[in-house]
Amino acid sequence: MLKPFSDKVSGVAPSAIREILKFTSDPEVISFAAGNPAPETFPVEMIAKLSAEIFDKEPIGALQYSVTEGYMPLRKWLENDLRGKGMFADGDSVIVTAGAQQAIETTAKILCNEGDVILCEDPSFVGSLNAFRSYGVRLVGVPTDDDGFLPEKLEAVLEAEPNVKFIYTIPNFRNPTGTTTSLERRKTVLELAKKYSVYILEDNPYGDLRFAGESVSNYKELDKSGIVLYAGTFSKVLAPGLRVGYLCGDSEIIAKAVVGLQTSTVHTNIWAQMLAYRFVTTVDFSAHLEKLRGVYRNKCKRMLDGLHASMPDFITYSNPEGGLFIWATIPERFDMNEFCRQAVQNKVAVVPGNAFLADESAVSHSFRLNYSTPTDEQLDKGTEILGKCAHEFFK
Repeated sequence: MLKPFSDKVSGVAPSAIREILKFTSDPEVISFAAGNPAPETFPVEMIAKLSAEIFDKEPIGALQYSVTEGYMPLRKWLENDLRGKGMFADGDSVIVTAGAQQAIETTAKILCNEGDVILCEDPSFVGSLNAFRSYGVRLVGVPTDDDGFLPEKLEAVLEAEPNVKFIYTIPNFRNPTGTTTSLERRKTVLELAKKYSVYILEDNPYGDLRFAGESVSNYKELDKSGIVLYAGTFSKVLAPGLRVGYLCGDSEIIAKAVVGLQTSTVHTNIWAQMLAYRFVTTVDFSAHLEKLRGVYRNKCKRMLDGLHASMPDFITYSNPEGGLFIWATIPERFDMNEFCRQAVQNKVAVVPGNAFLADESAVSHSFRLNYSTPTDEQLDKGTEILGKCAHEFFK
């Protein structure tokens, strides 16, 4: 019998989140399991207007092949925007990708050989973990607290693992925990990366969605040695269906990323890039971002209020200052996966925490909740149902 699959994908399991989302096809299920931006934040009318302008004035440019590096006006805007934030150094370049996911996947593609090691926060974004696994790398999860990597644990792994290629981190309102790495912790991690000569891949999809607290300098802003690669996206601030993201870093690395993309997508959707450029240059982008922050501020508060009112008081939650997620933790004596199964049977879907661990067989006592996708009514009803389920399960 023919063996149909390569070794690279044979060991990659379906996304646990995507599997859970199958339950949400039932219209009665309230999903706290997604990671989608709030649909009401999509600037539909403006996107339609700008699209009409593009196809009226530049139809061939939007429909023809283009360069792999990306739509030049958008790249120049990104360079200037990053430079203004202190994140574009001499010798840097930018490539436009199909969302930050492709920027992340391409980084592994161009830097890693099979058997190389990537360090990640434990827990971390499952989409990135699966992208890394598909290249035959060895993932090593580094323990974290609410402040990010535990420095002593990170250094111990760096000392023990000679083939670490890069450290992957989501420092702002990370997926799945919603927590943010402090400035001092970022400085420590950056110094360790320099000491052990490894890159940092900084994934920042939620950075513009800060609705509380003080902004913290990104790794790319702090880096003076050229070891930080920065992945950004328009998915959370415009619409994820556009699939427009980018990777910024040392020009030699970006040049190799161009080659990596030429063997897969050739280039990112040019119409979507043109649209993104027109949006950021013709719309009051700062006002648009502030509107988004208001939506997520209210949604986060609503979910937290509902959880505190409905759930047993021994369950703890992260308190995000931005982003899309809350991380709930139950006492170790209980079976978190069984609770998640009970919850979906009661028509509320959450994501079990072990889905986000580098070691998929490891035990987690946490689960992820998403507040951006549900309506206000669903947030109220879902937290009430989840509370009733929890009181029954944990009695």
